[in-house]
Amino acid sequence: MNSSPADLAERALAAATGPCVVLVEATSSANLRWAANTLTTNGRTGSHQMTVIAVHDGVHAGVVSRSAVRPDDVAALVADAESAARVAAPSEDAGDLASGHAHDSFGEPPAEVSPADLASLAQGLGAAFEAARRGGLEHFGYAEQEARTTYLATSTGIRYRHAQPSAVVQVNGKSAQRMRSAWAGSAARTLDDVDVAALVTEVTERLGWQARQVELGAGRYDAVLPPSAVADLITYAYFAADVRSAHEGRSVFGHPGGGTRIGEQLTPVPLTLRSDPAMPGLPCSPVVLASQSGAFSSVFDNGLPLGATTWLDDGRLVALPATRHAARLASTPLRPFIDNLSLSSPDGAGSTPDLVGDLDHGLLLTCIWYVREVDPQTLLLTGLTRDGVYLVEAGEVVGAVTNFRFNESPVDLLRRVEAVGATVPTLGRELGDYFPRTEMAPLRVAGFNFSSISQAS
Repeated sequence: MNSSPADLAERALAAATGPCVVLVEATSSANLRWAANTLTTNGRTGSHQMTVIAVHDGVHAGVVSRSAVRPDDVAALVADAESAARVAAPSEDAGDLASGHAHDSFGEPPAEVSPADLASLAQGLGAAFEAARRGGLEHFGYAEQEARTTYLATSTGIRYRHAQPSAVVQVNGKSAQRMRSAWAGSAARTLDDVDVAALVTEVTERLGWQARQVELGAGRYDAVLPPSAVADLITYAYFAADVRSAHEGRSVFGHPGGGTRIGEQLTPVPLTLRSDPAMPGLPCSPVVLASQSGAFSSVFDNGLPLGATTWLDDGRLVALPATRHAARLASTPLRPFIDNLSLSSPDGAGSTPDLVGDLDHGLLLTCIWYVREVDPQTLLLTGLTRDGVYLVEAGEVVGAVTNFRFNESPVDLLRRVEAVGATVPTLGRELGDYFPRTEMAPLRVAGFNFSSISQAS
């Protein structure tokens, strides 16, 4: 990039002939891969994308995005966006652009990631590899440190810069014959914040449980879901919770004839589901940054402030994500989508092993994957368990069973929660790459539907 993101944004606004919103996103990342107890590859990448949103006659929006934009390309990009706006149909989500002022950090350069950010992780992996070799095990995995910096500039005066660091580590352990497999993962702001030794210990323990295989058929079993599995299920519910779909009776959060379920008790357990841009350990953008309009975003809402929002309070649904347009349609308060999620309970205590210790007979999941929606009206999901499902008897893991296909609705599952652990930061196996900023409590639920046996490992 031959010019700073702030300069590119200012060039775009100077070239615009009407109302305009500009987003420039610069991403820097470094990654590390390993296989069979050996570091294999590492890399560093950088990219940037520029989006221009031109508004014509207040209701027509032209949105054009391009990568690797140079200063000489900006005027043409703006012209293309304005041309698109002039021929576009009226936008149903049209509204006045938010106004604001310039923040001091707007002109600062993008955050950068360097190979040095991988150093402490590599050292921790070296010790793990040596221990694995002595124990006849193999470790595979992937780690990434990313810094994504977004610049927002508008013709109404907003100049805003947000730097979002994130790090993900996934560890997969296998027996020497590779007949057994276990996984653990973690998300954090930096790789230095990830406890690699704890992930390896978790994987090693689960591989040990798999030494004994127990035959068990499909069916409904009481189950302990670790925070990772809870994150995937609850995030799916969050992604299905836009207020318009609910208001029009097209989702589990609405009535078939129309109208939302806001105010209804979804679970007798005092669960709280909330998002907060200032959430400790999981902060995210405190303003709307939208490069396109959709169920959860509107390009006209760029720059609107975000605040702490509770979606589920004491088990009762109290809010659904809404753009300004959707909020007007549904006659609900404006509650924009926020890029983090926390599930907790005032009664929550103990870890996943503690919930296992109180389970008389049932199963312990590791994680779920290949999850797909079957029915939006109930939010019925189907998917597979992966990397270990364990039989629990009298509070003890006594062996591993087969993997299963499951059919469950996370909303219905909330009704059947029997115990809640302490909330901890976690990484969903299925959705963690897209939505890593989650903290969840492990749950013990009644009658989890393991619908059929799967051969997936």
